[in-house]
Amino acid sequence: MTAIPNSPVKSTPRPARVILTLDIGGTHAKAKCVHWETKREVDSGMTYTPEQLVKDLPAMLAGEKVDAITIGLPAPIKNGRPLKDPVNLGPGWKDFDYRAAFGVPVKILNDAAMQAIGSYHAAGMSEGTMLFLGLGTGLGTCMIASRVVLPMELAHLPFKKGRSFEDYVGIRGKERRGTRRWRGAVAETVKILSAALLPDLVVLGGGNSKALKEIPPGCTLGSNSNAFLGGFAVWEPEWSRAATEL
Repeated sequence: MTAIPNSPVKSTPRPARVILTLDIGGTHAKAKCVHWETKREVDSGMTYTPEQLVKDLPAMLAGEKVDAITIGLPAPIKNGRPLKDPVNLGPGWKDFDYRAAFGVPVKILNDAAMQAIGSYHAAGMSEGTMLFLGLGTGLGTCMIASRVVLPMELAHLPFKKGRSFEDYVGIRGKERRGTRRWRGAVAETVKILSAALLPDLVVLGGGNSKALKEIPPGCTLGSNSNAFLGGFAVWEPEWSRAATEL
């Protein structure tokens, strides 16, 4: 069942060019324009397809006309296209014709990269390195070095006992091992990846980051709203190389 719990009330004047950001996660598909007061969302999940997103979009837009769309997907992206279907969604994302379906210019990013861009922007950084770790349904990872976006697929690297980092710090690891042990796995993950990549800052984002009791050294908590900031930013000149327009 589709649910649109948020009000369409706008908090700022409608901009001359309206960018819609869609953050497609394993639990919800979320939408926001910069002048909306709050995001709007529908349920997603293991059977959620791009065709369903197209069907859901009019209800989320509630009559809003948009000029361009940014989509954050939990999948590796190259040259503006998904290299494969997301693990936590339904089929069809890899070969879908987004430009034709939406009728406006589209940019597609890895969802962690999109939130990383917004986090870098929110932190007031213009240079230096930042590692973003998205603790959600899975584990999203991205590095940014002086506004150069380096999407990474670290989640499925081996961690321990034949399992990946995502197996321990994703939602299934949290449910399987309990919150206390999950927190320990997050701290260990941060320690290992920081030692390998030497970031100036680590941002912990994603819906499960709020379940952390203590923030590991060298880290700061991000906000899920930074994903929308990233989606808007990639149409600005200083971030234009971060995503390819379809």
